[in-house]
Amino acid sequence: MPTIVALLSDFGTQDHYVGAMKGAVLSVCPDAQLVDVVHDLPPHDVEAGSFALASAVEAFPTGTVFLAVVDPGVGSARRALAVEKDGRRFVAPDNGLLTHVLAGAEGARVHAITNAGLFRFHVSATFHGRDVFGPVAGHLARGMALEEVGPPASDPVLLPLPLMRTRGDDDWEGEIIHVDRFGNLTTNVLDVDLDRILARFGGDPTEIVVVVEGAVLPLVRIYGDVSEGEPCALLGSSHRLEIAVHGGNASRLLGAARGASVRIRPALEAAFRDGGV
Repeated sequence: MPTIVALLSDFGTQDHYVGAMKGAVLSVCPDAQLVDVVHDLPPHDVEAGSFALASAVEAFPTGTVFLAVVDPGVGSARRALAVEKDGRRFVAPDNGLLTHVLAGAEGARVHAITNAGLFRFHVSATFHGRDVFGPVAGHLARGMALEEVGPPASDPVLLPLPLMRTRGDDDWEGEIIHVDRFGNLTTNVLDVDLDRILARFGGDPTEIVVVVEGAVLPLVRIYGDVSEGEPCALLGSSHRLEIAVHGGNASRLLGAARGASVRIRPALEAAFRDGGV
């Protein structure tokens, strides 16, 4: 059965870059099954790439090779990495792009890509996606051992991952870490965090509210639990608390962007705060 090679980049689809990177994979592994995860990430946005990559991983079968390239430092001294985690492999620049994949991954194997014999015959200083990462992903898709890319690397670059903070006995603070094309706001509040908070209120979601940019939002199960055009908070598909507007754009309506504070509070207390944070 052909190995899946899943590609993620900030290259967009207007130029030849994605096609050339795919060609580099297929030149090594003609039977590879190529799947596009996303190529329209904001240019040079490593943080957005890291979140998108980790959010897509669980949908792919074990054995998949992920080729991820958001590489503003291409041609510099930054390393190239190959990683194996939970039966999947990843090829990426060592610039934090693998942060969310490696978070809490005690069993992950990380190797620096130094074996130049795996690269294309000519390596451009400005296109390692085609000349380094693509061929290496092709070799891994053919079944090459991870160790053949180069030596182990014990210190991959990791971006800081903000955690939900406790601000008081019944006051928690998270932040927005991703805004999707619908304007939905994904936060760093995980499902386990939300379960722990709800347990303090007997598991009743009506006992808490979510406050973002001064707006006090109900915690619901689906978008349709509020009227069209109304904002709400709910557990999203990435297993994180999400702010959304039924049929609308939460980022635009609330004026919120990545980095904005999100507070979780008892509903009764919030009612007396006049919607403030």
